[in-house]
Amino acid sequence: MESDMRWLSGVLGPFGYGARGLLYKLSLMIALTGGAVHADTLTIAALGDSLTAGYGLPHADGFVPQMQAWLDGQGADVTLINAGVSGDTTAGGLARTDWTLTPDVDAMVVALGGNDYLRGLDPAVSRANLDGILAKAQDAGVDALLVGLTAGANYGLDYKQAFDGMYTDLAATYDVPLFPTFFAGLLAAAGMQDGLMEFMQADGIHPNKDGVAVIVAAMGPAVLKLVAQSRSGE
Repeated sequence: MESDMRWLSGVLGPFGYGARGLLYKLSLMIALTGGAVHADTLTIAALGDSLTAGYGLPHADGFVPQMQAWLDGQGADVTLINAGVSGDTTAGGLARTDWTLTPDVDAMVVALGGNDYLRGLDPAVSRANLDGILAKAQDAGVDALLVGLTAGANYGLDYKQAFDGMYTDLAATYDVPLFPTFFAGLLAAAGMQDGLMEFMQADGIHPNKDGVAVIVAAMGPAVLKLVAQSRSGE
């Protein structure tokens, strides 16, 4: 397990810093208004960092397009919006939440925290930011799926417990489903640390096309449950 955590601290590596602000807002507006959407189509925003944004991959190979294809294959009438920005912390995600929660958005996948961990930010601060994101979703009547991460022990046991625990606690507080870790599918498929590189890009940090496919296959059922929850109005 500890070797997995050491790998995780590497795979979450420098997500990079891309264009934010205006570029993000423009891309979100284009995604939401670029074509007519059937009234019954559910719109889900994926709020995250480079893992969500698809860093280092052709557009079609990124997390959101692959998840969209997976959902289409399941017959789900869903439009998934890429609200991922490389390099974002939970603070950046919170700052973008109001832009993301347009009237078109019915549900949201929240996958943030990796850059907070890399920078050794106080988990209490990260927790407060995630709390703010989930509170905004709740106030907007938008269902959410919280995607967690598991910290290594490099900052000490207290840090690890606080970081890991914030996802579980917030999911319980807001009564939202929790997908324990973004990398659950990779860890299960690889079976051991040495097998993980098969699913990674050359930088050893971000998943390649095959890695994303494994991640999507593992997380997809949780997203389908979010779809069902949002449609039922629960």
